[in-house]
Amino acid sequence: MKKQEVLSRIQELGIIPSIRVSTTEDALFAAEAVARGGIPIIEVTLTVPEAIKVIAHVVEHAPDVIVGAGSVHDVETARDCLDAGAKFLSSDGLDPDTVKFGVQENVVVIPGTLTPTGVIGAWKLGPDFVKIVPCGHIGGASYLADLKAMFPGIPMIAAGGVNQRTAYSFIAAGAVALGIGGELIPRESIRRRQPDRIAELARRFLNAVSNARDR
Repeated sequence: MKKQEVLSRIQELGIIPSIRVSTTEDALFAAEAVARGGIPIIEVTLTVPEAIKVIAHVVEHAPDVIVGAGSVHDVETARDCLDAGAKFLSSDGLDPDTVKFGVQENVVVIPGTLTPTGVIGAWKLGPDFVKIVPCGHIGGASYLADLKAMFPGIPMIAAGGVNQRTAYSFIAAGAVALGIGGELIPRESIRRRQPDRIAELARRFLNAVSNARDR
């Protein structure tokens, strides 16, 4: 899948599910469950054990799912993620060299920051989105709305503390998409193998995004 297709899919769906799992089997289960709910995208955070292998496993066994890497904070790791098949690179902070590398490799890049200064610095590097994280704990949707008022032309992804109660508000405040972890893919649901629960949560978040965009 080419970069523009990945970019368009993220913009269309408005949700990037993030998983923190301990096995490749758990990752594949989570990916298939959210895809069943209508979100064929998954971000594997590099804080999980053997994350590169997890990425490669999901890419191989769930070819219809867009797999990205999260918490990518250096060029060497970014390269390993792309070699494993990752289609986008995301981070919770701003490492300029990693962003430049992703841009050079022509993949979707999503650096993270929280402040106006960080937004300016990140956007100058040429990424596709800027992730505002952890915005759910720092001012919430009103803070994101303030940032959008300052930088209306920068597509922002809200992440960190986004849940069913706040999803609508973040989209209404101007977020182009939401980064969601345990609120969408609960660890308990992975452990108990509850795909229907995860799929239902996916549908609820999709509805929140759709309703906010239609308001």
